[in-house]
Amino acid sequence: MKTVPFQYELRPELPNVYGTKDYREFRTILLKMDEILIKSGLEHRLVSQVVNRHSDSFDEPRSSSPQNSCYRYKIVRHALRCNIARHLTGESYRLFSIRLADSTLFRWFTGITAFGCRKAISKSTLDRYEKYFDESQVAQDVRACLAGLSDFDKAHTLGLNDPIDCSNVFMDTTCIKAHIHFPVDWVLLRDAARSLISAIKTIRAKGLKHRMITPHLLLKQMNILCIEMSHTRRKSHSNKQRKTLFRAMKKLSRCIAKHGERYRDLLQERGHETDWTPLQVQQVIRRLENILEQLPQAIKQAHERIIGERKVPSHKKLLSLYDKDARIIIRGKAGSEVEFGQKFLLVEQSDGLILDWQLFNDLPTSDNQHLALILNRLEQYYGALNSACADRGFSSKENDALLKGKNIYNAICSKSPRQFQEQCSTPRFLSLQTRRAQTEARIGLFKNVFLGKPLRSRITENKRYAITWCVLTHNLWVLSRMAIADEQSRLDEAA
Repeated sequence: MKTVPFQYELRPELPNVYGTKDYREFRTILLKMDEILIKSGLEHRLVSQVVNRHSDSFDEPRSSSPQNSCYRYKIVRHALRCNIARHLTGESYRLFSIRLADSTLFRWFTGITAFGCRKAISKSTLDRYEKYFDESQVAQDVRACLAGLSDFDKAHTLGLNDPIDCSNVFMDTTCIKAHIHFPVDWVLLRDAARSLISAIKTIRAKGLKHRMITPHLLLKQMNILCIEMSHTRRKSHSNKQRKTLFRAMKKLSRCIAKHGERYRDLLQERGHETDWTPLQVQQVIRRLENILEQLPQAIKQAHERIIGERKVPSHKKLLSLYDKDARIIIRGKAGSEVEFGQKFLLVEQSDGLILDWQLFNDLPTSDNQHLALILNRLEQYYGALNSACADRGFSSKENDALLKGKNIYNAICSKSPRQFQEQCSTPRFLSLQTRRAQTEARIGLFKNVFLGKPLRSRITENKRYAITWCVLTHNLWVLSRMAIADEQSRLDEAA
């Protein structure tokens, strides 16, 4: 890899803020994260890869001079830190752009503050920052950084008393819930009407109009039908009333779809008359076509369930007009018998650092089918494992034989009551299973605090970007807390 010359700028000291304990703790963590990024070399690796790969895609004269290389390095470094800071707060692009412009702490962390010069970052720029980096490369560097911390010298450089132990792993799966409405049959017609009317109103605002009634009146009719549909279950002869209302919704949906087709064609022909750029015109057209392509399937699905009173197979169901990879995941748990979204795997080690993760795009399968791939990835980055701990969903005879062949202690709960009772008599198994209880909390923390509730991204590729950035931010946060605790313990011992 080509080395990029870069001199870290002199940043002004942060002002002292007294009396707010939560702020002081958060500031201490952010300062420690800054130190870890620099001393571990992770920041330099990530930034240098982007600069070398996209040397001609930045807003400056094309040149290979050291000055321009340093300029590109600063841009990408700023992008990296903006991504980390945004996922640390869990805020949207819009809200974080406001907070970044206003917060002295975040301006210092991201490198905006430089001798009194400040430049506000827009939400669109923050979105582009996330796409600067290759998701698979970021994931690979995160794993490589954690593997390097198993060496005492590297761990000591970051302020840790002991190296990171990656030999005992704890794994579990969960559901990254899709941002959809329930029930998903006739409500899809309302979602389609809202999206089409919104796009039509946007086009009409630019002066391109086709003969139709006022758009908001069509949406009002659809909302009235939806309210009546939701109240039919409390009335007698509810099935008959539902069918009558659905037929009216279907007729209205097709009427709105025809208006959407007319405005799509109108925008294609006369889009140059607006002040939109060609890319903006294509974006509005894609919004219309996305709904128009799926609306017939949504109508057919709702017809089968309401009019025909027939079940639709799970693999043929349309759950969302926007999240095409949303699946039906049977959890079988209290309060969440069935969830809608995508399956997600998380593997952590004893200190809570996330070693491995995967978002599944295909139809959900049993957990025990993934163990072989998980172990191969873990051994590739972290070397030989001592133990693997999980719930009974990962248990199978094949996996028992696999762990035995790799000489890895099997701490997976057996599905057999007799074998499980034998396992519970082993102190090591009980100790590992007691620690595995924290994995449930780790998943809740990762999903609700770092990813957001729900995850805003609806495209699988964007979800993978968000998950990888959250893993990086989470691990930096955990390492910072560990380093701060170890430093405090050394001070206490010295006193």
